[in-house]
Amino acid sequence: MHANGPDTVEWLISDDLVPYPEALAFMEARIADIAAGKARECVWLLEHPPLYTAGTSADPVDLVSPDRFDVFETGRGGQYTYHGPGQRVAYVMLNLKRRAQDVRLFVATLEQWIINTLEAHNIRGERREDRVGVWVARPEKGQGVEDKIAAIGIRVRKWVTFHGISLNVEPDLEHYGGIVPCGIAKHGVTSFVDLGYPVTLADVDMTLREEFETLFGPTA
Repeated sequence: MHANGPDTVEWLISDDLVPYPEALAFMEARIADIAAGKARECVWLLEHPPLYTAGTSADPVDLVSPDRFDVFETGRGGQYTYHGPGQRVAYVMLNLKRRAQDVRLFVATLEQWIINTLEAHNIRGERREDRVGVWVARPEKGQGVEDKIAAIGIRVRKWVTFHGISLNVEPDLEHYGGIVPCGIAKHGVTSFVDLGYPVTLADVDMTLREEFETLFGPTA
């Protein structure tokens, strides 16, 4: 998945909570510039205020508490998900024409990025063939119990990707109670802190950058 040539991926981190419409506007403008050859590829790390987003497959019955937080329709794949403080969102804007024009490979590489990041912090994240995202087995909760620690939802336009991943570091997991996360009622959600691994967003950001560069190439 490495890009050809010396160009690096721009790496941005926002310290303040970013309103969802503002993030969408930034991505729309940036991917247009990337497609036109006017801007570098970009990864943007941020947090949102508490909100729910509805992907293209969202079922209204999965929005349990429609008045709890703002709900935003979005063009990414997937169903309902939650974003909020303590969750690291990474919006990934890459030109697949420079890499591999294979959306499945791109999603699998995003999953591997998350799995490698978790492994660096002694958490075993796993894929599931029947559902996108990264999962953690919770045998202490019972046989076959597992919780989701990271969600993936992307969109591709003119072979440029946008939207991306969300990784639970220390969000308020109770906020997930207003939706059926990703349409899956039988499993729960977890985070680094919930699993007993207290880390800071800055710690996770460092690992995300290192593991990204291993899979996708250099950043600057």
